[in-house]
Amino acid sequence: MIAEMFSSLTAWYLEHINYGTIVLLMSIESSFIPFPSEIVVPPAGYKAAQGNLNVLGAFFAATAGALIGAIFNYYFAYFLGRKALYRLADSRIAHFLLIDGQTLEKAEKYFIKYGRSSTFIGRLIPAIRQLISLPAGFAKMHFKQFLIFTTLGAGLWNVILILLGYFLYTQKDLLEKYYTDISIFFLACGAVFFGYMLYKGLKEEKKAS
Repeated sequence: MIAEMFSSLTAWYLEHINYGTIVLLMSIESSFIPFPSEIVVPPAGYKAAQGNLNVLGAFFAATAGALIGAIFNYYFAYFLGRKALYRLADSRIAHFLLIDGQTLEKAEKYFIKYGRSSTFIGRLIPAIRQLISLPAGFAKMHFKQFLIFTTLGAGLWNVILILLGYFLYTQKDLLEKYYTDISIFFLACGAVFFGYMLYKGLKEEKKAS
């Protein structure tokens, strides 16, 4: 059933790619409903290469959609709370959306391990990307910080996908060949960013002591 819905939604989107549908589907992708951004953003980049969309417009639409979904998740978890969210994760509805307590726990552990910067780095990692806003919400992370890190992470990921669609979408063999390598490169950039944040934090802690 999920496969049929996914296929129908993908076909509909590919026939109706515009700024509004990009925002809509990226909002869905960034919430806990399983619909990958890899299906949404590269075709938008391809449309921009054809001159049917503005490349910056497609980027801002994708990033705005990602923020809408992330903010929804954040406040959903913020008001529902950790215990209720874990109970919900084990419900039939959550399983229908491919969510369970184990995937939620994985996202929470990632958030605990990397702190506020996890909402930046996590946006570059499949399976973590959609759920990282939930532990940020029930941990009541400062909303302004959440918004900044989420925007940076979502924006960086969308740059990857837009560029892939813009330059490589007509050459599917090249897209498949280099997609993983480019994703790893940007994930490495995220790791460097985290290392900088950690270094800065330790430096400030040493100063304070």
